[in-house]
Amino acid sequence: MVKIDPYKHKEKYLNWKNKIGVSVPKISKENSELLLKYLNDMEIGINVSICTKKGPRGYVRLNTLKSRLIYLMIKFNERYNKTKITEIEEEQLHDFFSKMSNGEIRKADGTQYKAIADYVKILKSFLHWWIKVNRKKGIDIRDITLDLNTKQEKPDWVYLTEDQIKKLCNKAKYEYKVLIWFLFDTGIRAPTELMNIRVSDFYNDFKELQIREEISKTFGRRIKLMLCSDLIREYIMEKKLKKDDYLFKSRPWNVNRTLKRLAKNVLGDEVSPAGQKYSELTLYDFRHCSCCYWLPRYKSESALKYRFGWKKSDKIHYYSELLGMKDTINEDDLLTDITKSEMEKRLEKSEREKIIMQEQMSTMQVQFAEIAKGLAELKIMGVEIPYQSNK
Repeated sequence: MVKIDPYKHKEKYLNWKNKIGVSVPKISKENSELLLKYLNDMEIGINVSICTKKGPRGYVRLNTLKSRLIYLMIKFNERYNKTKITEIEEEQLHDFFSKMSNGEIRKADGTQYKAIADYVKILKSFLHWWIKVNRKKGIDIRDITLDLNTKQEKPDWVYLTEDQIKKLCNKAKYEYKVLIWFLFDTGIRAPTELMNIRVSDFYNDFKELQIREEISKTFGRRIKLMLCSDLIREYIMEKKLKKDDYLFKSRPWNVNRTLKRLAKNVLGDEVSPAGQKYSELTLYDFRHCSCCYWLPRYKSESALKYRFGWKKSDKIHYYSELLGMKDTINEDDLLTDITKSEMEKRLEKSEREKIIMQEQMSTMQVQFAEIAKGLAELKIMGVEIPYQSNK
């Protein structure tokens, strides 16, 4: 079954390779040879860093490596006259990334760089590859990237409450109403996982969704639909979708454009609690919002991670930032384990005493019944029973 690549990463990368041939334009011959060798190794998963996952890199990653390394090669040549990126000096690296941070080095459109750590990480990956390649030849190269800052500055996003989701859906077209509830309920990765969901992935009368292993970034999972099950069932019937049909077919950039317009009309142009304006709402934001919704409702952290396809717990805070959380502590939570243990012992003792009393009462009832029976028999025989006064 073919996986949909909404942004055509594979096509872009392969077209670029075919177009350039054996030499990458705009960079020196030395850099071109280095870049192509590095990308070829990453394609097959050889000479990768010991700190990263093994195996071939995907086309998303390959495109990112290619474009950002070309950028760094061009800039290092312009600023430091380095026609070979591996000859860059440690002080020059720190100087360059410092100037990116303070805004001295800007994008082509004049705006300041935000994801500087992404460039740092890619350069580190490349130079670590270079160190490993040379180590195999018996050449020891010093790692000049050890002191570079790789701390990632988290981008702003749009936070929506359940009530705001309802407001959006009330004003949205039918297809977008279904899409929004599906995104909010599932927390699915969009557009990669979203665009690959088929009708055949639903089970148990549309109350469960199977996110297949081959379409997931991490692992496949089967999750329960608690908010949108009826809507999905009606939508599939309305659209007359067949078993192998994809659930949503709209292009993600068109969907994002519509979402921005819808959010601005309904919620205005103010900044949401997560730092991004409502008018900048995208598919990506619903995964954040879904995490915020489900976090206080799941009893188990591992169950929440399974729903969202996460392997590490830090993703929970990254996606939720604890927005929408409430203090749920109550008086029972104040009891220490010792106090609870003492109370349990007292309850057990009380239960035992109650059982003993019930047994004694039962014995006395049997004895009273036997006495009453004996008196009745004596009366029948004419035996006079003497009356005893209380005086």
